Amino acid sequence: MKFAVVLCLLVAVLLGSSQGADLYTDKYDNIDLDEILGNDRLVNNCFNCLMDQGSCTPDCADLKKVIPEALETGCAKCSDKHKQGTRKVIKFLMDNKPDLWTQLQGKYDPDGSYKQKYEEEAKNL
Repeated sequence: MKFAVVLCLLVAVLLGSSQGADLYTDKYDNIDLDEILGNDRLVNNCFNCLMDQGSCTPDCADLKKVIPEALETGCAKCSDKHKQGTRKVIKFLMDNKPDLWTQLQGKYDPDGSYKQKYEEEAKNL
């Protein structure tokens, strides 16, 4: 499912690397994020995967595996394209799906440490 990329670009994020061992894969770099974010079915299916509330497509499963590392490292293995996409997805979720965003924060940042760490960057969104 393409939405994996969205969140991949959310905290961004995927496996392996065709760009070298230091970056996440670029295989999702050319997807249309607006098309994905505009499709509630895709958004909800990937959200359910990330929250352990539904089955995972391979793409969403990949995303789910790398979110913790990306958060921990400040997305150190993300390309500029990943970071741009991540910002777009986060802004979309915050503005249009705040309930989903809150639940994702609860799961992946239960003590608020990442929120505090990235608060300044979030303000710039």
